[in-house]
Amino acid sequence: MSFLKTAAAVSVTAMLTCGNAWAEDPLKIGVMATLEGTYTVLGEDGVRGIKTALAAFGGKAAGRDIELVIQSTDASPDSAVRAARKLVEQDELDVIIGPLSGSEGIAIRDYSKTQPQATFINGSSGAMETTYVTPSENFFRYNTDGAQWSVGLGEYVFNEKGYETVATIGEDYSFIYTQVFGFALDYCQAGGEITDRFWVPLGTKDFGSIIASLPDDVDAIYLGLGGGDAVNFLNQYQQAGGDANLIGGTIMVDGTVLNSKGNAKNALIGTPSSGPQADTWDNEGWQEYVKLYQDTFDEKDRFPAPSLLSTLYYNATAATLTCLNEVEGDLSDDHAAFRSCLANLEMDSPVGKVTLDDNRQAIGATFISEVIEGEDGNLVNKFISMKEGINQTLGMDPAEFAKLGLPSRENPECKSSY
Repeated sequence: MSFLKTAAAVSVTAMLTCGNAWAEDPLKIGVMATLEGTYTVLGEDGVRGIKTALAAFGGKAAGRDIELVIQSTDASPDSAVRAARKLVEQDELDVIIGPLSGSEGIAIRDYSKTQPQATFINGSSGAMETTYVTPSENFFRYNTDGAQWSVGLGEYVFNEKGYETVATIGEDYSFIYTQVFGFALDYCQAGGEITDRFWVPLGTKDFGSIIASLPDDVDAIYLGLGGGDAVNFLNQYQQAGGDANLIGGTIMVDGTVLNSKGNAKNALIGTPSSGPQADTWDNEGWQEYVKLYQDTFDEKDRFPAPSLLSTLYYNATAATLTCLNEVEGDLSDDHAAFRSCLANLEMDSPVGKVTLDDNRQAIGATFISEVIEGEDGNLVNKFISMKEGINQTLGMDPAEFAKLGLPSRENPECKSSY
């Protein structure tokens, strides 16, 4: 039975023993999402993912209606901490879902350690350090990180596309470091060479100098951009006459970019990428989830299909509601039963099985895909292949993986063996 069907079958009437709330009162859950800045469109679909999960659960947990208390962030660590403080210290909420962006996640991991009375379930942030370095006992992440999302892409573009040399462009922060880290390990071990790495500030408006600096003697360019940055780059790259082969970082070819206005996005047709989902995956659970997303919102108020942000926030919310039901809403003893459920949950999610490791970090599937024009004229990520059960050390021995060091502008070096 799919996770959606399982969720819909749950019926719990127990009182949520959280603070002094009565059973008939709504259960308030805090949410952090990027509803301003470069990643606004990503945050908006992340919130849709939460609401899709609520629809799957009938809008309730432990017999109580769910009320969302949403705080906006702008992808910066400071904004995430401000939002969390409002939700935890002023609103006195016990359960928080979010944040969205990589460096936000690192900041919330640290903040969560100062608030042991609250439980934090990551929204979609994907920097490796969030759970790999000094993990927090009350921070849980049901999405794989950016390096896990990259597994298999380097080998695919080297062996199947014939791209022997690439240059990379990426937003200059922790998540994209993690993405390029995973891509470089895979690509360079397959035999590829990364000749140049370019970094731009999050929220860049003018890519002229970067575009002018791109080498013309590489087989492809890897784009680690998202949201407004991705759209701005594509517009300016086409205006400059750019026609290189492209490789997409996960958020570069996400639905939040593929459904943007204008024709610049058409430059992405044929672009290979990887990540935690593929739009055309012929899987019953995935198809059920896509339909639920579509049915939950008016067509004008959503994308044709859920973006990866919707899916990751959906999974975080589904895990939260599942465990609130499992423990009949009991958050006593510092959330002991609730957190035990979260830590040991085996979730049959819309994108495959998800479990957590000892650091409360997801182990899950990665999909290889290519951008195509769908039958309805919209751009989608065509399923090529998937690999299940990818852990945070990417299948490497933990001690050997630790020797690689943490993702950065230059790490890892591009070499054939590590």
